[in-house]
Amino acid sequence: MNIYESITSIMSEGYAITKDKKNQQQGFKYRGIDDVMNTFFPLLSKHHVFCVPEVLECRREERQTNKGGNLIYSILTIRYTFYAEDGSSVSAIVVGEGMDSGDKASNKALAVGMKYAMFQVFCIPTEEFVDPDETTPEPSVPKTSELICADCGKPIRTVTGKDGTVRMTAEEIASKSFEVYKRKLCMDCSRKAALDRAQAEVVDRLS
Repeated sequence: MNIYESITSIMSEGYAITKDKKNQQQGFKYRGIDDVMNTFFPLLSKHHVFCVPEVLECRREERQTNKGGNLIYSILTIRYTFYAEDGSSVSAIVVGEGMDSGDKASNKALAVGMKYAMFQVFCIPTEEFVDPDETTPEPSVPKTSELICADCGKPIRTVTGKDGTVRMTAEEIASKSFEVYKRKLCMDCSRKAALDRAQAEVVDRLS
């Protein structure tokens, strides 16, 4: 099938892609998706090979850095299928991870996934392969999520007295309502659920 011949031909004409870009914030050198695409687009075109990405799974998390900054973290499982002109193909499944304080986390994850799919399918030499255990990124932890009421969709709030003392925490309200009504409710919806249950019991006794 042509795809195998095409890939080996591309490999024979490819060359090393070194780290010639520098991250402005942290100072490390890197090779970007642009470097990979600028190198291999002419070869893919020459040998009539194209790639189709398919996101198999998407997971997003909201995280905080140790300094309290907010990060949107996207983890995508992506299948990249490389097709030759006769319809033959090979696929590579990779995991792309990206984080951003705005709306670019998934874009970055896709770019990372594509870059490493290309590196691994075509065995692109890097000249200076870095072991992933050599560097340690800044640690982060999952951001604490708000408890959301199952009925009204609003956050479940801690109840405090006029003097500011806590009467029931949001966690206690959610736990108690789940125990009684099998769903997490805010205080207002808990009261409404209690009233609805009492009215239903009255109707049952009278029927």
